[in-house]
Amino acid sequence: MKKVSLLENPERLRDGFLAMLCIFISAAAVGCSGYSNKSLYPQGVKSVCVLMFDNDSFRRGVEYQLTDALAKRIEAVTPYKVISNREKADTIISGRIKAVDSVVLSVERQTGRALEKEVRLTAVVKWENLLTGKYLLDNETISATATFSEWQQQSFEYASTLAANKLAEKIVERMENKW
Repeated sequence: MKKVSLLENPERLRDGFLAMLCIFISAAAVGCSGYSNKSLYPQGVKSVCVLMFDNDSFRRGVEYQLTDALAKRIEAVTPYKVISNREKADTIISGRIKAVDSVVLSVERQTGRALEKEVRLTAVVKWENLLTGKYLLDNETISATATFSEWQQQSFEYASTLAANKLAEKIVERMENKW
């Protein structure tokens, strides 16, 4: 059987090209289904008033860290403007820190002293649309953690700031539209 080069047989070359083109187009069409140009965040909202979080834990100051981190995260990531006047805001986000826990992750064998600890912040968050009266987030419990080591000159305050930033990030993620 004699081998025929594709260049010697232009019909086979054209047929192969058309087959590859069909495969490429169908793969592109299937691969792009489900994508959208819509905003990730609810439409019709332009501003958010971030209220100071309440704190039910015995650790003071964490509510300031979380409120500040949340306001900065909303400004940086979302299309919304953070304003302080709740009368002029389209929405209000508020919450309550339910717990600030610290647990030991690892200990030194000889002394029993903690090598690494973890801080967990748990908050309940509400986000109300003042234009419609509906809750966009209704008492959702969200948690975040951060680790620290006193051996590395890291303090509880350092880890609680990290956990507050992570919690603010998770809250902003929950502000996105549901898929």
